[in-house]
Amino acid sequence: QVQLVESGGGLVQAGGSLRLSCAASGRTFSWYAMAWFRQSPGTEREFVAGINWSDGTKYADSVMGRFTISRDNSKNTVYLQMNSLKPEDTAVYYCAAGGGPLGYSRTEYAYWGRGTQVTVSS
Repeated sequence: QVQLVESGGGLVQAGGSLRLSCAASGRTFSWYAMAWFRQSPGTEREFVAGINWSDGTKYADSVMGRFTISRDNSKNTVYLQMNSLKPEDTAVYYCAAGGGPLGYSRTEYAYWGRGTQVTVSS
């Protein structure tokens, strides 16, 4: 069982930056693929970025070059550095963990946090 707790969300102006953190329980954190998803009202939850056990990464096209995912296995934490934020980045951001290969689909992740709100004003 893995428990995930996100933090770092908030209100920021367009062009600004935020860093999200996701603290995970469990001694096998380093084995899991970790990802960030986001969901805004009336839309599907979508993949943002992911990182596997060997630090391989994947990004959605919409955030490529602006967001960076990283992990610190000694702290059981995964981060999402978000730069050059846009109003369309406004959403609840969720951290997810999965025991398989790094993927884009929600169904590949068994464990989820409760989310943290990110609001980007224009």
